[in-house]
Amino acid sequence: MTGEDGAESLDALFAGLPEDRRRTLEQIGMGLPELRRMAAQDGGMVRVRGVLSEFTAHQETRHPGDDEGPPERAAVRPWALLFAAAVAGVALTVLGTLLIHETAVLVGVVCGLGVLFTALRTRASYGGLALRWITVAAYAALVLTVSFNTQQWYLKIRGVEQTVTIAAPLHQWTHGTRETYCRVRLGDGSVHRVLDNREKCADRAGLDDTAVVDPAGHYRPFLGTRSDMGGTAGAFAALGAAAALILAPVGAVVLGRRGPRTGRPRAGRTGGTSG
Repeated sequence: MTGEDGAESLDALFAGLPEDRRRTLEQIGMGLPELRRMAAQDGGMVRVRGVLSEFTAHQETRHPGDDEGPPERAAVRPWALLFAAAVAGVALTVLGTLLIHETAVLVGVVCGLGVLFTALRTRASYGGLALRWITVAAYAALVLTVSFNTQQWYLKIRGVEQTVTIAAPLHQWTHGTRETYCRVRLGDGSVHRVLDNREKCADRAGLDDTAVVDPAGHYRPFLGTRSDMGGTAGAFAALGAAAALILAPVGAVVLGRRGPRTGRPRAGRTGGTSG
Protein backbone atom coordinates (compact mmCIF):
# COMPACT_ATOMS: atom_id res chain seq x y z
CA MET A 1 0.00 0.00 0.00
CA THR A 2 1.50 3.38 -1.04
CA GLY A 3 1.83 6.25 1.38
CA GLU A 4 -0.95 8.12 -0.39
CA ASP A 5 -3.24 5.09 -0.31
CA GLY A 6 -2.41 4.54 3.33
CA ALA A 7 -3.22 8.14 4.17
CA GLU A 8 -6.56 7.88 2.39
CA SER A 9 -7.31 4.62 4.19
CA LEU A 10 -6.36 6.17 7.54
CA ASP A 11 -8.50 9.23 6.86
CA ALA A 12 -11.47 6.98 6.07
CA LEU A 13 -10.95 4.88 9.22
CA PHE A 14 -10.67 7.98 11.41
CA ALA A 15 -13.73 9.59 9.82
CA GLY A 16 -15.72 6.41 10.47
CA LEU A 17 -15.30 6.76 14.24
CA PRO A 18 -18.05 8.46 16.26
CA GLU A 19 -17.43 12.12 16.98
CA ASP A 20 -16.84 11.59 20.70
CA ARG A 21 -14.21 8.91 20.01
CA ARG A 22 -12.38 11.12 17.53
CA ARG A 23 -12.41 13.87 20.15
CA THR A 24 -11.05 11.49 22.78
CA LEU A 25 -8.20 10.43 20.49
CA GLU A 26 -7.32 14.08 19.93
CA GLN A 27 -7.39 14.76 23.67
CA ILE A 28 -4.90 11.98 24.38
CA GLY A 29 -2.56 13.10 21.62
CA MET A 30 -3.64 10.53 19.05
CA GLY A 31 -5.43 12.77 16.58
CA LEU A 32 -5.28 12.39 12.82
CA PRO A 33 -1.92 14.21 12.35
CA GLU A 34 -0.25 12.00 14.99
CA LEU A 35 -1.78 8.86 13.50
CA ARG A 36 -0.50 9.87 10.06
CA ARG A 37 3.04 10.24 11.41
CA MET A 38 2.74 6.82 13.09
CA ALA A 39 1.45 5.25 9.85
CA ALA A 40 4.41 6.67 7.89
CA GLN A 41 6.84 4.54 9.92
CA ASP A 42 7.69 0.93 9.10
CA GLY A 43 4.79 -1.24 10.17
CA GLY A 44 3.06 1.90 11.43
CA MET A 45 -0.24 1.24 9.68
CA VAL A 46 -0.59 -2.01 11.60
CA ARG A 47 -0.17 -0.14 14.88
CA VAL A 48 -2.59 2.55 13.76
CA ARG A 49 -5.22 -0.03 12.88
CA GLY A 50 -4.69 -1.58 16.31
CA VAL A 51 -5.30 1.77 18.01
CA LEU A 52 -8.44 2.49 15.98
CA SER A 53 -9.75 -1.04 16.40
CA GLU A 54 -9.73 -0.56 20.18
CA PHE A 55 -12.17 2.31 19.85
CA THR A 56 -14.22 0.57 17.18
CA ALA A 57 -14.43 -2.69 19.13
CA HIS A 58 -15.80 -0.96 22.21
CA GLN A 59 -18.35 1.05 20.29
CA GLU A 60 -21.14 -1.49 20.95
CA THR A 61 -20.25 -2.09 24.60
CA ARG A 62 -21.71 1.18 25.77
CA HIS A 63 -23.66 1.38 28.98
CA PRO A 64 -27.43 1.97 28.99
CA GLY A 65 -28.01 5.69 28.95
CA ASP A 66 -24.84 6.54 27.04
CA ASP A 67 -25.27 8.66 23.95
CA GLU A 68 -23.30 9.78 20.95
CA GLY A 69 -21.74 13.17 21.33
CA PRO A 70 -20.02 14.98 24.19
CA PRO A 71 -19.65 12.96 27.42
CA GLU A 72 -21.45 15.68 29.35
CA ARG A 73 -24.57 15.20 27.24
CA ALA A 74 -24.38 11.43 27.64
CA ALA A 75 -24.30 11.84 31.42
CA VAL A 76 -27.21 14.28 31.66
CA ARG A 77 -29.70 13.30 28.99
CA PRO A 78 -31.01 9.93 30.30
CA TRP A 79 -31.38 11.27 33.85
CA ALA A 80 -33.15 14.39 32.60
CA LEU A 81 -35.56 12.17 30.67
CA LEU A 82 -36.17 10.05 33.78
CA PHE A 83 -36.88 13.13 35.89
CA ALA A 84 -39.22 14.55 33.23
CA ALA A 85 -41.11 11.24 32.93
CA ALA A 86 -41.53 11.04 36.71
CA VAL A 87 -42.75 14.64 37.02
CA ALA A 88 -45.20 14.10 34.16
CA GLY A 89 -46.55 10.94 35.83
CA VAL A 90 -47.07 12.71 39.16
CA ALA A 91 -48.74 15.69 37.45
CA LEU A 92 -51.15 13.42 35.57
CA THR A 93 -51.96 11.61 38.81
CA VAL A 94 -52.79 14.90 40.53
CA LEU A 95 -55.02 15.92 37.62
CA GLY A 96 -56.64 12.49 37.73
CA THR A 97 -57.86 13.14 41.27
CA LEU A 98 -60.18 15.79 39.81
CA LEU A 99 -62.11 13.12 37.92
CA ILE A 100 -61.61 9.78 39.63
CA HIS A 101 -60.43 10.83 43.09
CA GLU A 102 -58.34 8.17 44.88
CA THR A 103 -58.54 5.87 41.86
CA ALA A 104 -56.09 8.25 40.20
CA VAL A 105 -53.39 6.01 41.65
CA LEU A 106 -54.06 3.81 38.60
CA VAL A 107 -53.00 6.71 36.38
CA GLY A 108 -49.74 6.83 38.28
CA VAL A 109 -49.26 3.10 37.85
CA VAL A 110 -49.74 3.31 34.08
CA CYS A 111 -47.36 6.27 33.84
CA GLY A 112 -44.97 4.33 36.05
CA LEU A 113 -44.39 1.87 33.21
CA GLY A 114 -42.89 4.72 31.20
CA VAL A 115 -40.86 5.83 34.21
CA LEU A 116 -39.52 2.30 34.64
CA PHE A 117 -38.59 2.00 30.97
CA THR A 118 -36.80 5.37 31.11
CA ALA A 119 -35.00 4.35 34.31
CA LEU A 120 -33.58 1.28 32.61
CA ARG A 121 -31.93 3.58 30.06
CA THR A 122 -29.82 5.35 32.69
CA ARG A 123 -26.28 4.41 33.61
CA ALA A 124 -25.76 1.66 36.11
CA SER A 125 -22.23 2.70 37.09
CA TYR A 126 -20.85 5.15 39.65
CA GLY A 127 -23.86 4.89 41.96
CA GLY A 128 -26.27 5.03 39.03
CA LEU A 129 -27.84 1.65 39.80
CA ALA A 130 -28.81 2.61 43.35
CA LEU A 131 -29.90 6.13 42.36
CA ARG A 132 -31.97 4.72 39.50
CA TRP A 133 -34.10 2.65 41.87
CA ILE A 134 -34.21 5.42 44.48
CA THR A 135 -35.77 7.62 41.79
CA VAL A 136 -38.30 4.94 40.88
CA ALA A 137 -39.14 4.35 44.56
CA ALA A 138 -39.54 8.10 45.13
CA TYR A 139 -41.90 8.28 42.17
CA ALA A 140 -44.00 5.41 43.54
CA ALA A 141 -44.17 7.01 46.99
CA LEU A 142 -45.11 10.37 45.52
CA VAL A 143 -47.88 8.86 43.37
CA LEU A 144 -49.37 7.06 46.37
CA THR A 145 -49.31 10.12 48.62
CA VAL A 146 -50.72 12.59 46.09
CA SER A 147 -53.48 10.26 44.92
CA PHE A 148 -54.79 9.76 48.46
CA ASN A 149 -54.05 13.22 49.92
CA THR A 150 -54.46 15.80 47.15
CA GLN A 151 -58.17 16.22 47.90
CA GLN A 152 -57.54 16.96 51.58
CA TRP A 153 -54.65 19.31 50.79
CA TYR A 154 -56.84 21.20 48.34
CA LEU A 155 -59.74 21.48 50.79
CA LYS A 156 -57.41 22.67 53.56
CA ILE A 157 -56.22 25.50 51.34
CA ARG A 158 -59.34 26.45 49.39
CA GLY A 159 -62.17 24.69 51.18
CA VAL A 160 -64.94 26.65 52.88
CA GLU A 161 -66.66 25.52 56.06
CA GLN A 162 -70.42 25.60 55.81
CA THR A 163 -73.45 24.02 57.41
CA VAL A 164 -74.78 20.97 55.58
CA THR A 165 -77.58 18.49 56.16
CA ILE A 166 -76.84 14.79 56.57
CA ALA A 167 -78.58 12.94 53.72
CA ALA A 168 -79.55 9.28 53.50
CA PRO A 169 -76.34 7.22 53.32
CA LEU A 170 -75.17 5.30 50.29
CA HIS A 171 -74.80 1.53 50.62
CA GLN A 172 -72.51 -0.42 48.30
CA TRP A 173 -71.15 -3.94 48.22
CA THR A 174 -67.35 -4.03 48.11
CA HIS A 175 -65.49 -7.36 48.08
CA GLY A 176 -68.49 -9.08 49.61
CA THR A 177 -68.90 -6.47 52.35
CA ARG A 178 -71.72 -3.96 52.57
CA GLU A 179 -70.15 -0.54 53.03
CA THR A 180 -71.94 2.58 54.21
CA TYR A 181 -70.89 5.97 52.84
CA CYS A 182 -72.18 9.18 54.34
CA ARG A 183 -73.69 11.83 52.11
CA VAL A 184 -74.53 15.48 52.73
CA ARG A 185 -76.91 17.98 51.16
CA LEU A 186 -75.36 21.36 50.44
CA GLY A 187 -77.09 24.72 50.53
CA ASP A 188 -77.84 24.53 46.79
CA GLY A 189 -79.74 21.27 47.32
CA SER A 190 -77.14 19.00 45.69
CA VAL A 191 -76.23 15.75 47.47
CA HIS A 192 -72.63 14.52 47.59
CA ARG A 193 -70.85 11.55 49.06
CA VAL A 194 -68.34 12.87 51.56
CA LEU A 195 -64.59 12.52 51.43
CA ASP A 196 -62.81 9.97 53.58
CA ASN A 197 -65.77 9.29 55.87
CA ARG A 198 -67.37 5.89 56.45
CA GLU A 199 -69.61 6.29 59.43
CA LYS A 200 -72.89 5.09 60.85
CA CYS A 201 -74.90 8.00 59.60
CA ALA A 202 -78.25 6.34 58.88
CA ASP A 203 -79.63 7.60 62.20
CA ARG A 204 -78.29 11.11 61.53
CA ALA A 205 -80.20 11.75 58.34
CA GLY A 206 -81.85 15.16 58.44
CA LEU A 207 -79.48 16.59 61.06
CA ASP A 208 -77.24 19.57 60.37
CA ASP A 209 -73.47 19.37 60.64
CA THR A 210 -70.35 21.22 59.46
CA ALA A 211 -68.46 20.27 56.31
CA VAL A 212 -65.52 21.68 54.37
CA VAL A 213 -66.77 22.25 50.82
CA ASP A 214 -64.82 22.90 47.64
CA PRO A 215 -66.30 26.13 46.20
CA ALA A 216 -65.30 25.01 42.69
CA GLY A 217 -67.01 21.66 43.12
CA HIS A 218 -64.01 19.58 42.05
CA TYR A 219 -63.72 17.48 45.19
CA ARG A 220 -66.14 15.88 47.62
CA PRO A 221 -67.04 17.71 50.82
CA PHE A 222 -65.27 16.72 54.01
CA LEU A 223 -67.68 16.05 56.88
CA GLY A 224 -66.19 17.97 59.78
CA THR A 225 -64.17 21.14 60.29
CA ARG A 226 -60.90 22.06 58.63
CA SER A 227 -59.06 21.25 61.87
CA ASP A 228 -60.48 17.72 61.75
CA MET A 229 -58.81 17.02 58.44
CA GLY A 230 -55.66 14.94 58.23
CA GLY A 231 -53.07 14.85 55.48
CA THR A 232 -50.14 16.24 57.49
CA ALA A 233 -48.23 12.96 57.51
CA GLY A 234 -48.92 12.57 53.80
CA ALA A 235 -47.57 16.07 53.16
CA PHE A 236 -44.28 15.26 54.88
CA ALA A 237 -44.05 11.97 52.99
CA ALA A 238 -44.69 13.77 49.71
CA LEU A 239 -42.02 16.38 50.46
CA GLY A 240 -39.49 13.66 51.25
CA ALA A 241 -40.34 11.72 48.09
CA ALA A 242 -40.16 14.90 45.99
CA ALA A 243 -36.74 15.73 47.43
CA ALA A 244 -35.48 12.23 46.59
CA LEU A 245 -36.96 12.50 43.10
CA ILE A 246 -34.94 15.66 42.50
CA LEU A 247 -31.70 14.79 44.29
CA ALA A 248 -31.25 11.25 42.97
CA PRO A 249 -30.93 12.20 39.27
CA VAL A 250 -28.78 15.22 40.15
CA GLY A 251 -26.51 13.03 42.26
CA ALA A 252 -26.25 10.46 39.46
CA VAL A 253 -25.13 13.15 36.99
CA VAL A 254 -22.55 14.52 39.43
CA LEU A 255 -21.13 11.06 40.17
CA GLY A 256 -21.13 10.16 36.47
CA ARG A 257 -19.08 13.23 35.60
CA ARG A 258 -16.47 12.35 38.20
CA GLY A 259 -15.91 8.92 36.66
CA PRO A 260 -14.46 8.01 33.27
CA ARG A 261 -16.43 9.20 30.27
CA THR A 262 -17.75 7.18 27.37
CA GLY A 263 -14.91 6.51 24.95
CA ARG A 264 -12.23 7.77 27.35
CA PRO A 265 -9.40 5.26 27.83
CA ARG A 266 -8.96 3.38 31.06
CA ALA A 267 -5.64 3.31 32.83
CA GLY A 268 -3.20 1.10 30.99
CA ARG A 269 -5.33 0.85 27.84
CA THR A 270 -5.52 2.84 24.65
CA GLY A 271 -9.33 3.01 24.49
CA GLY A 272 -12.44 1.87 26.31
CA THR A 273 -15.76 2.87 27.72
CA SER A 274 -16.81 4.20 31.07
CA GLY A 275 -17.43 1.65 33.75
